[in-house]
Amino acid sequence: MTTGTPRRTGRELDTALVGARQTLQLLRSQVQAGRVEQSYFDSRLASIDQLMAELDSDRKQSGQQERLAALYEVSRVIGSSLDLQTVLDQVMDAIIQLTMAERGFLMLLDDDGHLNVRVARNFDQATLSSDTFSVSRTITRRVVDSGTAIVTTNAQEDPRFAGTQSVVANALRSIMASPLRTRGQIIGVVYVDNRMRTGLFSEKDLEALDAFAGQAAVAIENARLFSATDKALAARVEELTLLQWIDRQLNETLDMTKTMSITLEWSMRVCKAQSASLSLLNTESGLMQVVSHLGTSDLLPQGTSIDAKSSLYPIVMRVIKTQESVLQAATVNTDSAATSAPIIFCVPIRRENQVIGVITLVATDPQAFPPEAQPLVVRVADRAAIAIENGRLYDAVRAANDAKSEFVSIVAHELKVPMTSISGYADLLPLVGTVTDRQAQFITTIKNAVNRMKVLVSDLSDISRIETGNLRIEPADVNVKQAIDLAVEGTSTEIERRGHILNVTIEPNLPLVHADEERLTQVLLNLISNAYKYTPDKGTINVTAKRTSDRIAFTVADSGVGMTPEQLANLGVKFWRGENALNQPGTGLGFAITRNLIELMNGQLDIQSTPGKGSTFTFTLPVTA
Repeated sequence: MTTGTPRRTGRELDTALVGARQTLQLLRSQVQAGRVEQSYFDSRLASIDQLMAELDSDRKQSGQQERLAALYEVSRVIGSSLDLQTVLDQVMDAIIQLTMAERGFLMLLDDDGHLNVRVARNFDQATLSSDTFSVSRTITRRVVDSGTAIVTTNAQEDPRFAGTQSVVANALRSIMASPLRTRGQIIGVVYVDNRMRTGLFSEKDLEALDAFAGQAAVAIENARLFSATDKALAARVEELTLLQWIDRQLNETLDMTKTMSITLEWSMRVCKAQSASLSLLNTESGLMQVVSHLGTSDLLPQGTSIDAKSSLYPIVMRVIKTQESVLQAATVNTDSAATSAPIIFCVPIRRENQVIGVITLVATDPQAFPPEAQPLVVRVADRAAIAIENGRLYDAVRAANDAKSEFVSIVAHELKVPMTSISGYADLLPLVGTVTDRQAQFITTIKNAVNRMKVLVSDLSDISRIETGNLRIEPADVNVKQAIDLAVEGTSTEIERRGHILNVTIEPNLPLVHADEERLTQVLLNLISNAYKYTPDKGTINVTAKRTSDRIAFTVADSGVGMTPEQLANLGVKFWRGENALNQPGTGLGFAITRNLIELMNGQLDIQSTPGKGSTFTFTLPVTA
């Protein structure tokens, strides 16, 4: 076909083939009859020759289209899966189908530079067993070293490979091999062959194989990255889940002993250690002292200090100095000589850039302390540092609170004697001589001050016992009316003096209430006292009691100054007193005690208050079963 001649369609070529057959029959009959016209004969042969050239060109173009279609299929496969083995199997099958090879192998380089077969397939798309992995190692190695593709139509006669052992031993003939290259690095080789036929592969086939190799390299890189990322992500999720669980356990307690035990248990589990010790810095001696120990090793028994005589002293000092974990084998001194000891892993417990302690893990198993576990133990130590510091602060606050409560208890007890003496001598003064009206006022002032001191001391004593858990409630069957009458009697003088109207309403036939009679009276006294203190003169105070289901509801309501939401939120805070125009004396302890007493008697309290309109305090207690 001459240059510029339009390419015929497939149907036109079919018609031309029919005409060519008819021409051949006509020429054959002319030859048999001995009547051959030379010019006609030559023109017919020329037309047949042109047809053959067109068919050859069409075949080559069809082959190129097949290669392009195969490359497209490989690209589609790579884009549809990130599973390495699936992609490689399908790519190898496409290569074998396109090249008509008998077998195909995809080999990858390992860390030592050796080629390992990752895919081995035959023409029937079956995976080959390892005992049939007979390839030319000479060719594959040359492809890796040179970075160029190789094709041979008959390796048995090719001077480059004819004498090599693998070619002779395996009777290899048609062979092609191309490097797998990604990011400028060769990672393996694609290899196809046919042991029976020679001349099977051409340079065009090698070009197609090389293109396929590029696609395969992309598939491998993507799958490797996905696999590595997937594994790393799974490991990170697992680590975060574990740390979340550890955090939850550490945050559930402020007990130092439990915190340290949890830390050591998880550290041992993560690193597969046989024992673990936790040492904290002793501020007085400046040495690490073992405060917690788990496991079988007695290398660091609880209560010992890590001083210069200890075999672990150099390791611990290195950890303190560098603030980094240390993994090494230690030696312990015996009576005979220094002997090899288990592997030691020391991790610092850091707080505010200071090492406050050390976790020491001991293991005899060489597989202990894997690299991926060591950072996890460091993170556990970081979390333990926060929990340990919180525990220390909690212990310090608790110790200070206990000391304060003890001091208040002692002071309250010691004040009772002088207050009794002052009150007694104030009562005796009128008996030893004439007392003027002014002197009588002084005596009354003294007695009132002593009474206020008695209330304050009693409140301080109650608060101290509440905080230390030593306040005892003695529940009994209490008559509601009797308890209210006692409270009203104790406050009636002040109510009358201020001109208040007191209304007491008790529902008839109320059952007995299950409470401490003395403490119930104290609660009612405190609530009624607050009502008359914070109600302007000639106000109204209502005290009621009624049954609600299986409880008795006590209510004290007043028409006093009331409270804002902010004041209501602070009500019950020790020594807090709300500001108002009445400026009543007090310590702010009464309501704090009242609230605690109600809770100790299994009661419930509700408060409603509006500034300028008064307050309503309601608490309920269970009836006697």
